[in-house]
Amino acid sequence: MKGGSEHSFGIHVAKLAGMPKKVVERAELMLRQLEMNHATAENASLKESVKAVVQEANMQLSFFQLNDPVLEQIHDQLVTIDINTLTPVEALMKLNEIKKLTGG
Repeated sequence: MKGGSEHSFGIHVAKLAGMPKKVVERAELMLRQLEMNHATAENASLKESVKAVVQEANMQLSFFQLNDPVLEQIHDQLVTIDINTLTPVEALMKLNEIKKLTGG
């Protein structure tokens, strides 16, 4: 198959090829340490990403808290849309309706 793999099978292949047990054990230990370091870095990055998304969501929510009747109407339409049953054509028509509300 084309493409990469999320896992490395090198240690398993080395074990099957008859590499000394101490070498395989050392490689497994090093792999676990690398994975832990990667997970720690990934968690820090994930926390920053979540923080940014929350801040962005708060900003977006404040957009609809304005006392503008047109924005309230757009918000009401968006909240009531069931995207699981909406066809692509219906989505375009709904977008066109919303665009007309804004004078666009």
